[in-house]
Amino acid sequence: MKQRITLLGSTGSIGHSTLDVIGRHPDRFSLHALSAHRNWEKLAEQCARFRPAVAVTGSAETARLLEHRLRAEGIATQVEHGPAALERIAAADACDAVVAAVVGAAGLPSALAAARAGKRILLANKEALVMSGALFIAAVRDSGAVLLPLDSEHNAIYQCLPLQAGPQHTPHAGVERIILTASGGPFRTRDPATLADVTPDEACAHPNWVMGRKISVDSATMMNKGLEVIEAHWLFGLPASRIEVLIHPQSVIHSMVAYADGSVLAQLGNPDMRTPIAHALAYPERIVSGVAPLDLAAIATLTFEKPDAARFPCLGLAFAALEQGGTASAALNAANEIAVDAFLSRRIGFAAIAAIVDAVLSAMPHGAAATLDDVLAADGTARRLATQELERHARQGG
Repeated sequence: MKQRITLLGSTGSIGHSTLDVIGRHPDRFSLHALSAHRNWEKLAEQCARFRPAVAVTGSAETARLLEHRLRAEGIATQVEHGPAALERIAAADACDAVVAAVVGAAGLPSALAAARAGKRILLANKEALVMSGALFIAAVRDSGAVLLPLDSEHNAIYQCLPLQAGPQHTPHAGVERIILTASGGPFRTRDPATLADVTPDEACAHPNWVMGRKISVDSATMMNKGLEVIEAHWLFGLPASRIEVLIHPQSVIHSMVAYADGSVLAQLGNPDMRTPIAHALAYPERIVSGVAPLDLAAIATLTFEKPDAARFPCLGLAFAALEQGGTASAALNAANEIAVDAFLSRRIGFAAIAAIVDAVLSAMPHGAAATLDDVLAADGTARRLATQELERHARQGG
């Protein structure tokens, strides 16, 4: 039988790549539901091709526009809108697997709904684990859900662990440490003293990957890698002391696992998200992804270096939040989202992103993340504090 997929965040880069892989295997996969926040026109094109049973948008107005377009084209897809609708399609009996690719904190409730419903979850929304790792993993365990990481780094680690072991959220026997690789982004070799003047377009010009603007900025600050460290802690059950970050500019080795016997296993491939998506969609089988074969002779050289803490302070902030525990990671993520949005709209400079996140983490008390309400309350408080920091920077001309 075909695997029925719900794709949350279908018009983003992960959504586009997922649909490309699914389109190559119409005999294996069908679309139960698609969602997009604002881009209803692109969503209409996807509905016309894949004919999902349900499509969800972010607002009543975009839902009205989408429904008008679909009915005019004779497409019977049911149109809904809003966060509650996202949670419904994530937990629906009519879907087998959920690709959680909504960006940011907005993707947490629907990803958690899929976990509680016992779905096979292909997780691209790292904030679900960064904000509420203990809650999310508990929901996966309690429901019997299957959790498959889509981030290229975590998917690589998954592939380097014992076959069928997967992320069981406890340390795997014989694993000494995991090594997350990072490209270093567009400013890896730039003089840190000049970073205050970089533009959003420069920060979004990733040397290897094609990504959305927010995640591209996170790559430039290496906050993205910091969030991945927190995500790896929850996925693989290792403390921060056994998670290492290594800059690998070629982005060919996507991550590594070091074992007690001295072995280091690495997963290699061209930098294309269709590889981890295809792996997770078909797991434990392997299917064609559309990615070009890796030509190691043409690449010739693979290099590695340790991250520069002065150049990438956001990475250190993420490690500190993980060590602090509780709601600190939720606050880190919220403050970063506010700061990155301000940078992209040219209200603050690039260097101010780390300064704002640091100020918020220092100002907040971090309690236990025992419930979703605890997490969301910390998220809200961090956003308010970050907004206040933005106003202070504006007054100071920063």
